[in-house]
Amino acid sequence: MADETELKVGGFTFKGVYLAAALPLLGSLSGGIYYGYDVVNRFWGVEKSVNEVLDATSRIRALEQTIGDNNVSGLNTQLSQISTQMVNILEQQKTLLDLRSKVERAELITNGIDDKLKQLQDDIDSTWDAIDELGKPL
Repeated sequence: MADETELKVGGFTFKGVYLAAALPLLGSLSGGIYYGYDVVNRFWGVEKSVNEVLDATSRIRALEQTIGDNNVSGLNTQLSQISTQMVNILEQQKTLLDLRSKVERAELITNGIDDKLKQLQDDIDSTWDAIDELGKPL
């Protein structure tokens, strides 16, 4: 009985036995096409990521070259030297500030002495004038 089943589509007649055999083949073929398409898409994704990795590799090489050119490995030594120099500069600055305050104090003292010396000189001149006047007869 199953051999007598027929299907008529668009002027074509398909027997049930042929349909029963063709359906699993068509299912397998469509599944193969789907998985083939999926494999191709994954391949394209891998290819894109490989290009990104290669691009990143070239950038890493450029960074390594720049680091080598700028002697980053010697940076720690240079920073240590700069730190030592800064400590020396700060100590010298403290010494200079101490000297500055001493100079300012000495200047204040000197300014007072200058006035006193001028007054003393005026007194001496006045005394000599008086002595000169005493030596003159009236």
